[in-house]
Amino acid sequence: MVKWIVLAVVLFALVVLALAVRPVLARLPRLRRAAVALQRRQVDADALREAAEALSERAETLRRQVETTQQRVELIKAKRGK
Repeated sequence: MVKWIVLAVVLFALVVLALAVRPVLARLPRLRRAAVALQRRQVDADALREAAEALSERAETLRRQVETTQQRVELIKAKRGK
C-alpha cells in the first residue's frame, strides 16, 4: 500500500514538473530566433562602430589638412601684403 502512495506521489511530481517545463519548451524556438537576431544586430553594431572609427580618423586627417591649408593661405596673404 505504501509503495502505491509513493509511486502516486512521484508520478504526480513528474506530471507537475512536465506541466511547468512545457511552456518553456514551447518558447524555445522563439527564444532561439530572438538570440540569432540579437547576434546579427551585434555584428551590425560592430561593423557600424568600425565604420564610425574609420570616419572619425578620416575627419581628423581632413581637419589637419584644413589647418595646414589655412596656414598656407595666411602665409600667401602675408607675402602679398608686404
